[in-house]
Amino acid sequence: MIHKFKLIQLIKIYICHQFYFMNNLKSIILGASYLVSFIPVLIFGQINPSNITIARDSYGVPHIFAKTDAELAYGLAWAHSEDDFKTIQQGYLAGNAILSKHIGIKGSGADFLSQMIRSDEIIERDYEKKISPEYKKILEAYSDGINTYAKLNPKKVLHPDLFPVTPKKMLKYAHLQLFISSEGDYWIRKIINDDIKYVVVDQSNELYSKQQKGSNTFAFNSSKTKDGNTYLAINTHQPLDGPVSWYEAHLQSEEGTNILGGLFAGSPNILIGVNENLAWCHTVNRPDKTDVYALQMDPNKKNKYIVDGEYYELEKFKAKLTVKFLGIPLNIKKRYYRSIFGPTLKNKSGYFSIRSPSLYEIRALEQWWRMGKSKSFSEFYSNLKMKAVPGYNIGYADKNDTIFYISNGLIPKREKGFDWENVVPGNTKKTLWTSTYNIDELPQVIQPKSGYFYNTNHSPFLSTSEDENPKQNNFSSNMGFETYDNNRSTRLKLLIDQNKKIDYDKFKEIKYDNTLPTPLAYSWMDVNALFDIDPNKYPDISDILIEIQNWDRKADVNSYGAGAYAILYFKLGKYYRQLPEPKIFPKSHLINALRDTKKHMIKFFGTEKVKLGDFQKLVRGNKEIPIFGLRDVLTAMASVPYKKGLSRVTAGESYIELVKFTKEGPEIESIISYGSSDDPESKHYDDQMDEYSLFKTKKMTLNKEKILSEAIKIYNPK
Repeated sequence: MIHKFKLIQLIKIYICHQFYFMNNLKSIILGASYLVSFIPVLIFGQINPSNITIARDSYGVPHIFAKTDAELAYGLAWAHSEDDFKTIQQGYLAGNAILSKHIGIKGSGADFLSQMIRSDEIIERDYEKKISPEYKKILEAYSDGINTYAKLNPKKVLHPDLFPVTPKKMLKYAHLQLFISSEGDYWIRKIINDDIKYVVVDQSNELYSKQQKGSNTFAFNSSKTKDGNTYLAINTHQPLDGPVSWYEAHLQSEEGTNILGGLFAGSPNILIGVNENLAWCHTVNRPDKTDVYALQMDPNKKNKYIVDGEYYELEKFKAKLTVKFLGIPLNIKKRYYRSIFGPTLKNKSGYFSIRSPSLYEIRALEQWWRMGKSKSFSEFYSNLKMKAVPGYNIGYADKNDTIFYISNGLIPKREKGFDWENVVPGNTKKTLWTSTYNIDELPQVIQPKSGYFYNTNHSPFLSTSEDENPKQNNFSSNMGFETYDNNRSTRLKLLIDQNKKIDYDKFKEIKYDNTLPTPLAYSWMDVNALFDIDPNKYPDISDILIEIQNWDRKADVNSYGAGAYAILYFKLGKYYRQLPEPKIFPKSHLINALRDTKKHMIKFFGTEKVKLGDFQKLVRGNKEIPIFGLRDVLTAMASVPYKKGLSRVTAGESYIELVKFTKEGPEIESIISYGSSDDPESKHYDDQMDEYSLFKTKKMTLNKEKILSEAIKIYNPK
């Protein structure tokens, strides 16, 4: 409760602020426009926009042509800003710890995290000596494009403090994202107690958050295909909106770049895709990439900790955050620390440090750029040796019929004798690792005799035929690689093994398979007891139970079984949290969840027969359509409660790119969940939704002449 005197003071502050604001409104607006209007255009002075051509195809996808790669980056910045300037800025605001200045307390978690990992220090230290001159040009040109767009569109600027964008500001955002992808934020949430509100996380339903991050990739070479061509499925499962949703673009320069693929907002180059010679995809992997240390503090000396009998002093810092009270921005500070192990936080149990290789590497974007420019497998593999991308499985195929899979990651070389899956002691340098495994020391499959590889975020030791799989006992348990199957891997392996030879139609059929296996193989829970319950013993729910038990396990929009199961999955959430590990659902929980399912159906639909498409929707603005998929089918969909008892898909099938390498070159088709633009006024805001929902794709090409002849709009950036 706020003391009466303090409340009066706050009200006075509020009134004063309001008076000042009203009396200085004009100057404030002029000041903001001044900050934007005087953003240096082409601050690095290397780009002539008239040399850059942007061709928009019938779906609004930008095809960018230029003489140099730097000009491509400028064109990409311009085109992406036209389509989604807001999301680009939101990412950069978070990476530069000023998101809270824009949105208030909801942004303070990201701002705190950005400051705590000290991105500015490592970038200042390593930028000049570790980022190549070639890639600096890319970063500089992209920054120029963003800044010029901001200058010419001042009303779209979210916060003037972000500008001018610089390469170092861009890298700070990448640094934050890659730390998060290394599960750094997961461990920070573990450390921070519930009384600390600076990291805003919705943990209201643990089951719904499971497997949000995923993806599929699989490839077949000529020994497995009927036509002798090589196939690769680029099939990522990401959020459909926001900073890690996919944007599709095509980049072609006279410096050897010709690549079509996907990238996230704010990236100056493509992250997954295909060029004239090869293609690659990522899926999320979860080896142990981050460690937590319990420090041994000196009980008699504040901020002193002990390592191997020596005393060290914690470095002290204060994160600067912004919150709003009665509309007034208020600056607050939150303490954090740093030990020799890494960023450090205090909670009720003590002091804990975080250590992740991602914190000490700033070249990930450059590695992706070099991967995209690779012309052969040997060159691609050599670029992986940069060891700058901290995680992700990689699936690869090329025109020479080579296929390749690796569970990539910056994985520390750890001392034996410690429980690295949990918190380790921070009182000895034995736990202070200083190196990571080389690329050739990671689980991988190169040109298997089986003719295929596959990964669906499951174990890298189950990636091809049994006799060619990487052997688990050849890798240290301290690396923390996954050892489980999941529904998608189980189903995909079955489909592959059913076909001695596969044609391209079968390849697409496999990619769009939406069937759960029997028995179910969720890696995070076991609900197979559901299919052993006798409906006759539970007449009140027998109809729903029979519908699910007789269901063909296909996640089709017109399936009543899929509809019942989808609602049941939601209802399992509150019971999931009650279960100990391993999460095996007893019959009692399943029966209760089935009764909850029935209540939901009757309340919102007036019937116990509900189709999946009547319950689950793909929503974009005012457009709402039935959509396929469930969690952990190959066509995976993750949804959240929506309106009137419905669910809305938020993640899953996002960007799909299918590649077939022929003698004439790569044949490419793709689709994205919504459209190329995030502007509700654009016709490309939702123009791919219908085809996407029907398992259709659009034909794409790397051929400049064909693209220009068919383009709807051709122009130069400004």
